[in-house]
Amino acid sequence: MNTFISIVIYLFSLFILYIVIESAVRKGINSSIIGQTMKKRIGIIEEKKKSFFDNDLDDDR
Repeated sequence: MNTFISIVIYLFSLFILYIVIESAVRKGINSSIIGQTMKKRIGIIEEKKKSFFDNDLDDDR
């Protein structure tokens, strides 16, 4: 039982670490000079990123 709790805590901490690193990299790329130049050159329009929780199975989309 103690091992199971340790594994769950480890997986949860890895998930949190993934979220932190992913958002830091995304923010770093978007705020860099190269990222801003690519946005202007290609004409990338940022659309609102859907959250994991926005995808509801009961939606009729």
